[in-house]
Amino acid sequence: MTVVLLPVKDPERSKQRLAGLLSPGERTRLVWAMLEDVCAAVRGCRLADRVVVVARDPEVADYAVGNGWEVFRETEQVSESRSVDWASRQLEEQGAEAVLRLPVDIPLVQARDLDALLDPATRGPAAVLVPSQDGLGTNALLRSPPLIFPSRFGAGSLQKHLREARLRGFGVLVRKMPRLALDLDLASDLVRFQSLGKGTATQALLQRLGVGERLADLNRGAHAGS
Repeated sequence: MTVVLLPVKDPERSKQRLAGLLSPGERTRLVWAMLEDVCAAVRGCRLADRVVVVARDPEVADYAVGNGWEVFRETEQVSESRSVDWASRQLEEQGAEAVLRLPVDIPLVQARDLDALLDPATRGPAAVLVPSQDGLGTNALLRSPPLIFPSRFGAGSLQKHLREARLRGFGVLVRKMPRLALDLDLASDLVRFQSLGKGTATQALLQRLGVGERLADLNRGAHAGS
């Protein structure tokens, strides 16, 4: 059994690094738009046997149920690593052979990307890591079995995951996938996304909010101050 696992941080507490560009309400709306895009890709995925959402927020839980997915409800959110490993442990006990942890801030992802990762013929050894655009983070993590090494999400997570796998003697495939590499954490990420996100709910929201104009103003201000 292969599972796609979506850990969702409370939307109201997400994307704090965009506080200089977006208001709290706008950041919440951005989280929901990105969630819509990622979930559209998950709905189109053919090779996942189950989809599980890990969340504390009741609206997120209801949204997952509305998609026909399972929800592992949290009473607290300490860290993404703890949330992912808590859910992966339960899934392993339920017979899951592989779990793909997918973040919900990669709105360019498509169903074919997920099928490419989950295809047993191409996914490689015990773990597959998809790096973030800067090559430092882990934007997707496939482990088979689900807990062959612990999660180490956060700064420098790619090397931390590679080190954990090596310590335990497991093979790892690092697979570059451009649509999964771009997560939207910083204003510079939004600049890159503007030319790539046509047709996404995220791009439509950013256009309604006039984020392109705001980014241009920030850029002019930076040049004026230099």
